[in-house]
Amino acid sequence: MTVRLRQAVGVAFGVTVIVGNTIGAGILRTPGEVAAQLPSGFAFFSVWFLGGLYALLGAICLAELGTLLPASGGQYVYARTALGDYAGFVVGWSDWISTCGTTAAVSIVIGEYSSALIPALEGRVVAISLSVTILFAILQWRGVKWGSRTQEITGFLKMAAFAAVVIACFLWAPERPAGTAVSLPPAAFAALVIALQSVIYTYDGWAAVIYFSEEVRNGAKNIPRALFVGVFSIIAIYIGVNLAIFYVLPISAIAGKNLALASAAQVVFGALGDPMVRALMIISMISGINAYHLMASRVLFAMSRDGLVSRRASVVNEGGTPTVALALSAVVAILFVVSGTFNEVIAVLAFFFVANYTLSFASLFVLRRTMPDTPRPYKVWGYPFTPALALIGSLAFLAGAVVGDTRRSLWALALLAVSYPVYRLLRTTSRSS
Repeated sequence: MTVRLRQAVGVAFGVTVIVGNTIGAGILRTPGEVAAQLPSGFAFFSVWFLGGLYALLGAICLAELGTLLPASGGQYVYARTALGDYAGFVVGWSDWISTCGTTAAVSIVIGEYSSALIPALEGRVVAISLSVTILFAILQWRGVKWGSRTQEITGFLKMAAFAAVVIACFLWAPERPAGTAVSLPPAAFAALVIALQSVIYTYDGWAAVIYFSEEVRNGAKNIPRALFVGVFSIIAIYIGVNLAIFYVLPISAIAGKNLALASAAQVVFGALGDPMVRALMIISMISGINAYHLMASRVLFAMSRDGLVSRRASVVNEGGTPTVALALSAVVAILFVVSGTFNEVIAVLAFFFVANYTLSFASLFVLRRTMPDTPRPYKVWGYPFTPALALIGSLAFLAGAVVGDTRRSLWALALLAVSYPVYRLLRTTSRSS
């Protein structure tokens, strides 16, 4: 009998898991990086709108896939159904490992920010990181209702906190200092590509609700709703944050800043600005930790249920939590924290995140051909042009990633080369068990 997860979450969870998975430290770091590449207000905001457009095009495509194949597990489900077990394995394995690595990375940042805010915690970054990782795994162990309620509470707190900071910048900012006149650099196209890559990385996470497709009540309607509300919420927050930063500081003062929002907050709130932004990011990242645990466990559960890894990982407790998959995901995150290798792992596997979107968009075309009569509660608007545009954008991004970071791209291709024997071994082991 096929093991299924219980339908226990709704639109509110879908929106907050998207926000929790997407908005993190990137919105602090990326504005300074983009301003350094594109020291023009028009060009700066153009790439943020283009990044939002890419996310929206993707949401339009995945809304059809999420309702056509309402199974938890994320993009792994679509790649396996459309392109076969091995393609599904590559998508699922890279997604699972990178999500566990992200859990470790974010928990470390929580530890660093907490120790900076509270002197008594100084020197205890690793202990804080491990505590946060384990605490949220325990919360989710009790059942999907605990995990989903935690996500909703922390997600709404995150949105409210960002909104409060943005509003405060507009209400209480002093007169803005004059900026230095700047023009686009000679290699404007290269700068645009680099800036757009940074922005798309910052938008990554907008598809989080599809990891829970079989758990969403009335998924035929609520999965598309959650996707679109979530994506528009992220766009609104990102544009709002950048407008607030620009309202307080000229672009010349933003370019190259690691924490542009913190710089703006210091102008508005003085010495309280930096601790306020650090507190905001702790709230933001706590929501992320919860989302990463939820998502990683669903990917491994789905792969186990399909026999691509050990069947033991498809065990589900009475509360609806895939406990073995959750435990393994938490253990991998803990190992990343202790070893300190998560940054390099994430950097190498970042190549796969757009590759996975590329395979999902390609899967849409394949499934339109191979499953023409299967009911589609939601159909892509503007087919075939909309998914074609999303697919072209993904391929262009992959090409830019290879050119811009050849070393790590080669490492990613090497991992892809060795993944097949690993796939065969795990498949054989799964059948034996």
